[in-house]
Amino acid sequence: MQRRNFIRLIGAAALNIPRAGYAQTKVGLPVVGFLLPLKSESTFAKDRVTALRKGLQEAGFVEGTNYSLAVRFAEGNLDRYPELWKELGALNARVIVAVGAINGIVEFHRAFPEMPIVFTAIAADLVGLGLVRSYTHPGGMITGNLMNAVGGEETIAQKRIGLLKELVPGLTRLGTIAPANRVLAKQEKEALKKISAQLNFEVIHYDLNTIDDLESAFATALRDDVSAFYISTEPMLFAHLARVINSVKASRKPSVGTIPDWGREGLLISYATDILDGVLHAGIYAGKILNGAKPRDLPIEQASKFTLVINQKTANALGITVPPTLLALADEVIE
Repeated sequence: MQRRNFIRLIGAAALNIPRAGYAQTKVGLPVVGFLLPLKSESTFAKDRVTALRKGLQEAGFVEGTNYSLAVRFAEGNLDRYPELWKELGALNARVIVAVGAINGIVEFHRAFPEMPIVFTAIAADLVGLGLVRSYTHPGGMITGNLMNAVGGEETIAQKRIGLLKELVPGLTRLGTIAPANRVLAKQEKEALKKISAQLNFEVIHYDLNTIDDLESAFATALRDDVSAFYISTEPMLFAHLARVINSVKASRKPSVGTIPDWGREGLLISYATDILDGVLHAGIYAGKILNGAKPRDLPIEQASKFTLVINQKTANALGITVPPTLLALADEVIE
């Protein structure tokens, strides 16, 4: 698996976080808050902290010299988001960068309407939700970058299903694994419903109220004889990536993921925007705000970098032959 050069160059020293879920703040420096749904000890979390620091560095800011970084991890439990938002608000952060969890951003903005927020790893209609006035002129205290082009959930989902059908031409029933009552999960369901009608396959949704519903959802899907699984982008699932991967592997079914790390860690295929690139750009925006820019004047960016990951090891285990033409299209092939 290829890692980005900046991840290798920053080095392990820059990743040191004194206490699980926290980074020390230095008195007298402006505070940049960083909120993630992930577990603090995971490689994915450390990569994202590194990417944020790199973005701020590109904007001319060095941690400990020009700003102090306050990191909070939800440790895979999204119910912790409200208390973590409050902690960062109490620090009077100059700007907060949030990864995913649009519901939490809505709640925090209501509680701290004057605090700048830069979001990333979100695919939602922020205009429709009333969070911003427009994508070119947000008009308030929230800006950042979207995972998809506006209204693009159906387009990217159709691309994923097209790629999956090249590997599973007999796809008749797709099982989606997603948390219940989440904004992005609802968008994913609506997109897949339209696509299934166009491509003549059935979609069955297996909703999770908590992560502990995961194994029973897979068991039900297997009884329903699904052809393959579609794993949601929702942070709850990614925060428990290893557990999800284990359930997918145990099912012996093909799978498609909505974040590059899914394919890298064991799903058959993933096609998505580059999360680390999004965090880096969020760091650049945070630096601009530290320099005096207003969120209302920073256009919301839309992802332009997409990554196709094919897990050849998983394909071999499932007895699936990946066409050479598809291998040639892949950005990463996991052997």
